[in-house]
Amino acid sequence: MLYWTLVFLVVAIIAGALGFGGIAGASAGIAQILFFIFLAFLVISLIAGLMRRAG
Repeated sequence: MLYWTLVFLVVAIIAGALGFGGIAGASAGIAQILFFIFLAFLVISLIAGLMRRAG
């Protein structure tokens, strides 16, 4: 999932540099959403790992 976040971020940067504002905005929005989903999964995974070690 982090891979796709980086892909959409690169697409957004390239589209923004070339002047395609709509595509850049959409790609940046998708990258941001995927990043936060990845971050939430990371936190859940860390908490689950800590719970497993404690138990």
